[in-house]
Amino acid sequence: MRDNCLFCERKLVEVMTWKGLFYREPQFLCNVCEGKLVKIEGKRCGGCSRSFDDLAQGFINGDVCLDCYRWENDSEWKGILTENHSFYQYNAFLKEYLARFKYSGDYVLGKGFSHMIKSYLIKIEYDLIIPVPLSDERLYERGFNQSSALLEEAEVRPSNILTRTHSEKQSKKTRKERLRQEQVFLLADSNLSGKSILLFDDIYTTGTTLRQAAKRLKEAGAEQVSSLTLARG
Repeated sequence: MRDNCLFCERKLVEVMTWKGLFYREPQFLCNVCEGKLVKIEGKRCGGCSRSFDDLAQGFINGDVCLDCYRWENDSEWKGILTENHSFYQYNAFLKEYLARFKYSGDYVLGKGFSHMIKSYLIKIEYDLIIPVPLSDERLYERGFNQSSALLEEAEVRPSNILTRTHSEKQSKKTRKERLRQEQVFLLADSNLSGKSILLFDDIYTTGTTLRQAAKRLKEAGAEQVSSLTLARG
């Protein structure tokens, strides 16, 4: 067991519960840092996990947000990504946490979410879990793929059958530019016929990256592709 918080180095104080008498969950973050993580709870979009709590009614269409409604009403993208599940809202604290993890090489921070990822994965069924890859240029800049690292810290063995060509960040593009972007993912020679695939990434922002990856997998025979992300941006 660790003695100090992974993020702020405060001393960890164990909180005793009835459950804790029989099983101790590993603790990596202090109560203060844990309290800054906002779990997505209550009503959420059935497509992308976006919380409906603070979303204006005009951006909700039935069980999905307006973005997911538009994706599913585009003939090119309809049914490509079955659904996305996210654990947390991408608030200021998580943004700072992931920035330190991804860009400052603080690899150990990935361990902070290992129990949540592992607990979720044992409840669902899938054939392969594939981390969204980085291009060689981005991988060289960072030194590691954050999505692969999060899975490895959760003791999950990923299938690294996707590779990625270098492209401009999605956040710098308009929605129209993202929709018209050429395919950036390449797939190793794999038989995916009838397989259920789970894509894994750190953040769901626009859904473009995950759908591009899902489209490549569906073209290779995958029966369905869903995604799991740490945060919904």
